Amino acid sequence: MSKGISFSQKIKEELCANEYLSKDRLKALLSAYLRINGHLVLNNKKTLLVFETQNGKIAKFIYQTIGEFYHAPVFFTYEKKTRFSKNLIYKTTIEEMGEEILEDLDISFLEEKISKTIVNNDDTISGYLAGAFLASGSINSPRSSNYHLEISLNSENHAKWLAKLFLRYKNTNIEPKIIKRRENYIVYLKKSDKIADFLVMIGAVNSCMEFENIRVDRDYLNITNRLSNLDTANMLKTVKTAEKQIKWIELIDQKIGIDHLSESKIRLLCRLRLENDSASLDELAYLMSEALSKTVSKSNVAHLFRKIEEKYLRLGGE
Repeated sequence: MSKGISFSQKIKEELCANEYLSKDRLKALLSAYLRINGHLVLNNKKTLLVFETQNGKIAKFIYQTIGEFYHAPVFFTYEKKTRFSKNLIYKTTIEEMGEEILEDLDISFLEEKISKTIVNNDDTISGYLAGAFLASGSINSPRSSNYHLEISLNSENHAKWLAKLFLRYKNTNIEPKIIKRRENYIVYLKKSDKIADFLVMIGAVNSCMEFENIRVDRDYLNITNRLSNLDTANMLKTVKTAEKQIKWIELIDQKIGIDHLSESKIRLLCRLRLENDSASLDELAYLMSEALSKTVSKSNVAHLFRKIEEKYLRLGGE
């Protein structure tokens, strides 16, 4: 873990950098974030939707996501927390569509339920929990002997609804606890294996791998479960990479057709990737070697994918 950045911040920045192919998942993330971190302000007979954060990358990510979904005029400013503080507060204000956005995301600052319209399957549960962690989550360094992950909320009922989301998620078994701390209600996890499961659940795959690697080094108990989490994280990373590659290939096929590509190796790799949507680079190298009756290395496959990406970008891909 690099100096000067907390593990919590590292997870949040990974969530902001992720590519969200599911719009429903991203919408659930946005709903959670604005429900926890947003508030309404009445100014000159206008109702403004405002949120603040000390993390510039989170501010930019939410700012861009709102723009992508709603094309709303969004104003972005920052200021120092106090006169002598080095910490900046990033403030985002939505002037014209605040109430419409809240309605579309099914957010009410008076009602404390989590909308089943927004959160209705494992994918959207993952998105909502990711948004909640972005808004008010924290986690101890994995080098600490005291494992602890929490999400802080200002409503007891919202905390109870959030805790229920963990139980609704089908692919894991996480049961958080709730405590009151001053004016807030804390949804928290203490078991290290459940924290690792949570990181995988919300899409913080690289952070999960770092957490597990450090944990294996300092604590050899429950090794089977840890290796399972590492395998899951690696598998998800492979699937995410494959999804991007398929997107490149589909655009190329749509624009010019795979069969019109000049290099035979690239044509073959495109077909193999479309036919094997979860294969690793090693597996694709093996399939190419079989098809060509000569050895094709993993690095050669990676090089060909770089060429495919360059072609995709030249054709107008983003």
